[in-house]
Amino acid sequence: MLTILGFAMIATFLVLIMMKKMSPIAALVLIPALFCVAVGQGAKLGDYVIEGVGTLAPTAAMLMFAIVYFGVMIDVGLFDPIVRGILRFCKADPMRIVIGTALLAAIVSLDGDGSTTFMITVSAMYPLYKRLKMSLVVMTGIAATANGVMNTLPWGGPTARAATALKLDAGDIFVPMIPALAVGLLAVILLAWVLGRRERKRLGMLTLDEVLVREPGTVLVGTGGGALAKGTPQAGGGGTGGTADGPHESGKPAGPDEPDEEFKGLDPNRSTLRPRLYWFNAGLTVALLAAMILELMPIPVLFLLGAALALTVNFPHMPDQRARLAAHADNVLNVSGMVFAAAVFTGVLTGTGMVEHMADWLVGAIPEAMGPHMALVTGLLSLPLTYFMSNDGFYFGVLPVLAEAGAAHGVSPLEIARASLVGQPLHMSSPLVPAVYVLVGMAKVEFGDHTRFTVKWAALTSLVVLGAGILFGII
Repeated sequence: MLTILGFAMIATFLVLIMMKKMSPIAALVLIPALFCVAVGQGAKLGDYVIEGVGTLAPTAAMLMFAIVYFGVMIDVGLFDPIVRGILRFCKADPMRIVIGTALLAAIVSLDGDGSTTFMITVSAMYPLYKRLKMSLVVMTGIAATANGVMNTLPWGGPTARAATALKLDAGDIFVPMIPALAVGLLAVILLAWVLGRRERKRLGMLTLDEVLVREPGTVLVGTGGGALAKGTPQAGGGGTGGTADGPHESGKPAGPDEPDEEFKGLDPNRSTLRPRLYWFNAGLTVALLAAMILELMPIPVLFLLGAALALTVNFPHMPDQRARLAAHADNVLNVSGMVFAAAVFTGVLTGTGMVEHMADWLVGAIPEAMGPHMALVTGLLSLPLTYFMSNDGFYFGVLPVLAEAGAAHGVSPLEIARASLVGQPLHMSSPLVPAVYVLVGMAKVEFGDHTRFTVKWAALTSLVVLGAGILFGII
């Protein structure tokens, strides 16, 4: 019964948010509360919620101060050179912009933290997508999938959890997986190329310094030599619509009498710029990321100290500090609110025993004949299980059972551990991952739109990694 109710609760949540019948925060709170009552454990709802909040409170604190920190770094111009470099590569070509999104997300993911990856990626790419009226769900989908592949780094979390749960060395798990993960990353770049070509077909070739709308349905596009070439967008044209896979926010095109506006990514004349402190801010950020990787302190503490230091040095006057905090309060409130709402969902899912029963049912449903192929089974199960469960629940609760079943048929625990990593591209878009709310919140994309667009591509990427692992004899 708990198994059925667990799957029903998750399905109800996903359907309601994808159909936009409820906001994610409301759905994360009310749906598990109703199902908790339905299983006859309504009296324990408070305990489950408090336990969930206690578990996710450090994550919420980390996200709050990380948003403030990176928001201040964006304000003072730390990432402006990155934006300019991306602009030079992209040249306002939608295909290059989407590929640039994948590359930037993959590179920044080397720090092992999804939240900082999404903050930096969205900060750099959002102005481009908005100005050229590209689909924002393409940006969030590509960023999440690229980060999911890179999330398998030993310091990213899943590999360390698998190593701990099965008492293995993280290097023995990860290093042989590198070829398969490289194929997965190439698959993300190929996906970015395909989606980028679709955006290019919809919007046409543009330039950054001359994008004018002179008359309805007609765009004047700079040809690079100062002359203007006349072009008409493809279906969905005008650059104001979404793709067939999902809507996006679109700005109002300039009227025929409005002056041309040169696109610069981030305003180079904003009053918050601190060019004299550039190397201080760069050094502080590098030191902060290094301390995270080396685990010198808990991540929430590092971001708390970093945010306080960044505010004090860059904005020594109290009114300026208050203004910066107020400027980023919206993002802080949205993201932290989502995290605490997710605590209700995870608290009920875990406290009522739904997760345990769901996992036992899935493991028990594996036919005996599949025993010698438990690595493949583990890889396939990692897609839905890491999407519907936290990484802790999967790696510490389910993986040991799968490894034990594999061992009975002569399958190495190392193969099981490696196979368990392939679901991470899909996992990074799970409603149970706090970082995804940073991504959709900063990109101003509805979570339901992101889910509907991303899940199929992320699942395909996971299957590519699994196929490559089998082909190379890793799994």
